[in-house]
Order: sequence, then C-alpha cells, then structure tokens
Amino acid sequence: MPPYAESITSFWKGRLAAGPRAPELPPVKHLLANASMPFDLARSRAQAASLARAIRGDGRQVLLIPGLLASEQRMEPLRAILQAAGFEAHGWGMGRNLGPRADSLEKIDRRVDEIRRGSGKPVTLVGWSLGGLFAREYAKIATNKVGGVVTMGTPFSGDVRANHAWRLYQLVAGHPVDCPPFACDRAVKPPVPTIALWSRRDGVILPACAKGRAGERDRAMEVDCTHMGFAVAPEGILAVGKALERLRD
Repeated sequence: MPPYAESITSFWKGRLAAGPRAPELPPVKHLLANASMPFDLARSRAQAASLARAIRGDGRQVLLIPGLLASEQRMEPLRAILQAAGFEAHGWGMGRNLGPRADSLEKIDRRVDEIRRGSGKPVTLVGWSLGGLFAREYAKIATNKVGGVVTMGTPFSGDVRANHAWRLYQLVAGHPVDCPPFACDRAVKPPVPTIALWSRRDGVILPACAKGRAGERDRAMEVDCTHMGFAVAPEGILAVGKALERLRD
C-alpha cells in the first residue's frame, strides 16, 4: 500500500460516514425556497432604519455566531441593525465557521472575555444554525459569563440527521455528525435563559428539531422565514430583536 493511502483513507473516513436515515426530512420545496436569500437581504437593507426602531436595545453586549460555512460578513446585516437599535453587537472573530474543532469553545471563551473586559457583564449569545449549538454548549461551561442564548434554526433536538445539511457538515468538519470533537449533549438545556427561533418554512432543518421540546429550552418563538432568512430577512432580524427583549423581561 502506498504511504499516502492511509492518510487519504483517514481523511475521507469521517466525511463519508453513513448513518441511519431520518424518518422525516424538511420538504424539498421549502429547501428550494432558501434561494430567496438575496431578496431577503435586499428587503432588510431597505427596511434597516424601521427595523432598528422596532427593536428596544438596552446596551447589552451580544455575540453573534454564524452557521456552517457562514462568515461574520453574513451576520453583518443583523449585527448592524442590532447595533443601531441600541445593543452592543459583536462578531465572533473566528472567520468562516468550518465546523467544531477541539478548541472551538476555548476560542469563543477568549472572545467573550474580550467583550466583557470593559464592563465585566455577561454576554448574550445569538447563534445561527450550527452557531446556536456552539452557543448552547459554551453556555454550559461558562454560565457566569453568559446572560442568555438565542438560537436561530438550530437543530438541538431530535434526530441529528433530520435535516438537509448533515452530509455537508461532515464534508466540511471532517467527522461524523454524531461524533463532535468535544463533549456535546445537544438536547440538554444550558443553565441560562434560552429562546429557540424556529420556522415551518425552514427547509434545511426539520422545524421540530429547531423548536425543541419543553425542558430543552425555556421558550420557542415561531418565525416566518427560511433557514437562510434567519440572519438576513426582516422577519428573522426582528425576531432576534424581540427574543433579546424577552430575555430582558
């Protein structure tokens, strides 16, 4: 066997790992509807001022964590509107989200410490899709630093393969979707207030998996948007703002 054969085999092992087929997946018509993202973004840019006025910011420090393959640029429309609304919104500072690594939570911890350096106050985490899983797991190990967690279309409940993204996840992250590089029990609620945003029109994640069950999150809020729309559509951005307001109540 050539010396490089083992390396090639190892490289693809986790990426091509199979698993049991989920009994239910999001409808394909809803998956295809995610192509509307450019139009959603255009609507949010046109409505940015009115969206900011509709959200009651309170100066709270907020950390935005992008989804799989998304970068801070994808989160910028949301960050800018939250900032204009009166929140102190920050990017996560880790570039494009290429899936969890063994040190991912440590890097988030360093970023949270940077944000807290001036005030010492807890930071509220807002995570989109995979970013919401990062937020929930980090909140479990750094409870005193986190004021609450808002997830957007995050599959923290139910079948880990009940979505159209798990194969892409494995190709990008390099490990099976049910074997992350750090301890993770998705359904266990963090010991901080949590709100799950979910949509019947998500298309990527099965709605029930993003909504969660009682005891897996404190509150669930339905949003009328696609999965991609959570971070860029007016409906998704406004829902994040309202979720942040409810965490304050």
